[in-house]
Amino acid sequence: MGRKNVQDELQDKCGIVGIYSYEESVDVASWIYSGLYTLQHRGQESAGISVLKEGRINTHVGMGLVSDVFDKDLIDILNGNVGIGHVRYSTTGESLVENCQPFVEHEDDIIIAFAHNGDFVNSKLLREDLMASGYEFRSTTDSEVICHMIIDEYNKTKDAINAIQNTCQKLIGSYSFVAVINGVLYAVRDPLGMKPLSLGRSEDFVVVASETVAFDSLDIEYERSIEPGEILEINGKIEKSHKMPTPDHTANCMFEYLYFARPDSIIFDKSVYEVRLNVGKRLAQEYPIDADVVIAVPDSSIPATLAYSRASGIPYAEGLIKNRYVGRTFIMPTQKDRDTAVKLKMNTVGSVLKDKRVIVIDDSVVRGTTSKTIIKMIRDAGAKEVHLLIGCPEIISPCYYGIAMATKEELLAVDRTNEEIRDLIGVDSIGYISIEGLVESIGTPRKDLCLGCITEEYPTIIPPELYGKKE
Repeated sequence: MGRKNVQDELQDKCGIVGIYSYEESVDVASWIYSGLYTLQHRGQESAGISVLKEGRINTHVGMGLVSDVFDKDLIDILNGNVGIGHVRYSTTGESLVENCQPFVEHEDDIIIAFAHNGDFVNSKLLREDLMASGYEFRSTTDSEVICHMIIDEYNKTKDAINAIQNTCQKLIGSYSFVAVINGVLYAVRDPLGMKPLSLGRSEDFVVVASETVAFDSLDIEYERSIEPGEILEINGKIEKSHKMPTPDHTANCMFEYLYFARPDSIIFDKSVYEVRLNVGKRLAQEYPIDADVVIAVPDSSIPATLAYSRASGIPYAEGLIKNRYVGRTFIMPTQKDRDTAVKLKMNTVGSVLKDKRVIVIDDSVVRGTTSKTIIKMIRDAGAKEVHLLIGCPEIISPCYYGIAMATKEELLAVDRTNEEIRDLIGVDSIGYISIEGLVESIGTPRKDLCLGCITEEYPTIIPPELYGKKE
């Protein structure tokens, strides 16, 4: 799957929040706003909130950051004690207001608001089936496909749990979603547990969110992860857990640990920060380098860099400073523009780098274009040697489950040796963490992780197989 983002970064699809207040008179929109604000790193294209009040779903969505889409007046009129929220970065569907979530549908017997994180690989076929049955689509996202499927199944059974179960049986891929159906909040994870979704609560309300940092902002306790294949039904203080058939393993996305999740989050019941420290410690074991200073490509690789410094004894310093007022995405027409975009986002500290042997640690390298620009900046700042260490093994294949990365032909590590990559990026040496080192750093058995982009071994059928095409 291609992408327009010219920075050499990975993007996850979305962040989701669902909240149910036990008091009907209490409005949850401001709490959902706070939760989405802490999940802003998971998507900056659009944001939306839906709340239920007296049988009616009130919704507002818009393009941009959470703080751009909502103000106090909007939050005040979004009345209701149960609701969901969403921040988006597109992997399927263009960056248009029509693709903003939550999706809301009203029919005779069902009122649904729906928000989704992930991608499923058979969405095209399922969309075609729904269109043949008379369903109309206003968006180009796979999320709306699930929403219509739930409605279609509900019309057959008049039971929300059966509708969700029957829908999920047809989905191939990754999904965590929240939905309000006829006033009841549902939280669902796919049977392989690819995307994170957690549960927290206080005396006054219950929250589900992509990451536990949303709970911290609301000052509530993290309770547990929603289980793979679980449908959690929340209707006031009455909660029921329903299980779908699950395989004997999971497929947790390893990039959630390395890049997407905030370091202060707990995902898949593990501390992201601790995993990143483990990655840095492992890099120090696998790549002992004689150097003067070790620096991070901010922000996600900072914990790994700190751990490398501690394990190696090489001083840590901030050799690259990030401009946090520059967004994650740029669409630039020329290479000169793209280089300028990187320099707008990152700048070097000459006193840290001049005449030094420098180790640079990054969380991942996809195309290599940004890495090449950053290394040139470090060289221009006077570094004597530059060694690049990567906290992710070589990416050799696309992702089909909600990570927008380059096509296989564009991936830096495809059909290149490490020596060729070293020369192309312009470093004195380059080292990727081993797959075994990554798995041990995460602390989850290899069979329970999705490593498809670094092994080409996917946990489900993938589009080239599904549609009979070659990659």
